[in-house]
Amino acid sequence: MAKVKKKNKYGKNKRKVMIIGAGGIGSFLIPLLDKTKLYNITVYDPDVVETKNLTYQNFDEEDVEKHKVKVMQERYPNIQAEPFKVLTSKQVKGYDLVICCADNLAVRRTLYASSNIDWLDLRAQGRNAALISSLERPELYSSFTAGPDGSFSCQGDSWEGDSSGVHFMQVVAAGYGAQWIQRWFNDEDVKKHATYNG
Repeated sequence: MAKVKKKNKYGKNKRKVMIIGAGGIGSFLIPLLDKTKLYNITVYDPDVVETKNLTYQNFDEEDVEKHKVKVMQERYPNIQAEPFKVLTSKQVKGYDLVICCADNLAVRRTLYASSNIDWLDLRAQGRNAALISSLERPELYSSFTAGPDGSFSCQGDSWEGDSSGVHFMQVVAAGYGAQWIQRWFNDEDVKKHATYNG
């Protein structure tokens, strides 16, 4: 008997996606999603490209001192740049999926506390990467958002800033995130959360 494919609830309409963070993970996720031409992508990030970012983020020397989201908007046609922080639950409303690629727990806490939205949280630090989705049980959210405030590099605490010690788990998180997003929008089975150790 042939397997019947479920009808995709989005049809041929572009999906409205929000990405929080255009750095280590976001700068690699954005071009992957843009290539499909399936998404209208709004990206929030107030940061500018710094020289130290060039080793592990998807930016070039001519991008230094420009807003990360503006660089992404110049490169990719399906991007709307918002060079601002996400501070309230109201900002994440109205999207088919919100993807967190930020480097701090405060943004994640705001996202996890937002009701009636679908979200995906992508993380990388050093040799580790993780994916957590809104499909996970809410009683686990507090353990996923526990920890100190502040920003943390996807390179981890031990990275000394040189090319020889750079990690690439942020690229793994972006690639796996893109695959998860495609499958989720196609109503295929996806994991509630996953971790990867490199």
